Amino acid sequence: MSTPIEDYLLSLSADDKAAGTWLHDTINCVLQEAEAKIWHGHPVWFLEGNPIVGFSRLKDGLRLLFWSGQSFREPLLRDEGRFKAAEFRLGTPPVLPHEDDLNRWLNKAREIQWDYKNLVKRKGRLEKLSAFEEN
Repeated sequence: MSTPIEDYLLSLSADDKAAGTWLHDTINCVLQEAEAKIWHGHPVWFLEGNPIVGFSRLKDGLRLLFWSGQSFREPLLRDEGRFKAAEFRLGTPPVLPHEDDLNRWLNKAREIQWDYKNLVKRKGRLEKLSAFEEN
């Protein structure tokens, strides 16, 4: 029996499936303590109920999203949305990030977190979960 994330990966084109499987396996290896599930139709990893990283298929290719990524100060990540998220677009065909970059981003995702879990309760106001310095 397959998991919902495996079903998601099977729904992708061959190129996207290979890239998505690599992302899935790498994220699971680095963030072993994270809970992975399909959330809003896409694979997302959570630490203590807080979303930290996920990926999705967009019109122009796969997108790797870090909910607190703007605070990582990583030049390859681009700001996304009005909160603290940042993304890496893999494109079509997918161009994978370097493994060292992805590992560094995933470790930062563990260490640098904004509290998205309670965003609605706080009426759209984000608060830091970790003691990192935000400039």
